[in-house]
Amino acid sequence: MLMWPRFNVPFEPTIFYWLGGISIFDREETLGATLWVYDPNEKDDREQIIRGFILRRFDHLTYRHRFLLFEILRSALSTPGINFATQFESDYDANTCLAWDETEIEDPRGFFEDIYRLASEEWKDDLQKAGLEDQSTW
Repeated sequence: MLMWPRFNVPFEPTIFYWLGGISIFDREETLGATLWVYDPNEKDDREQIIRGFILRRFDHLTYRHRFLLFEILRSALSTPGINFATQFESDYDANTCLAWDETEIEDPRGFFEDIYRLASEEWKDDLQKAGLEDQSTW
């Protein structure tokens, strides 16, 4: 089983992990202020958000970790009926608050589709390398 880098804990990502880079809980005045200059519904701004804050968050992960994250996203996007808006809901009991909530993202599925497209471009080599391996040996 693949473990978190630097921790002895299984790496079991969820679709919500993709939004961790725009989580501003207790960082509203710093990260929040930085993110709020962008419009997540505008194509160019969204791409900057995804490249600069979402994908960069995973720079420290190995190609195998990135592959598993990517597969979680691929699976979610291919599953009919998933309400992607729920991923943007804040949960203050769980210390989660995103820069934009579910009412501010006009096309939540489109947001995740853009993450998928940009991750597949930026991580192309990592995804290909991991795809050639037997993932059951991780």
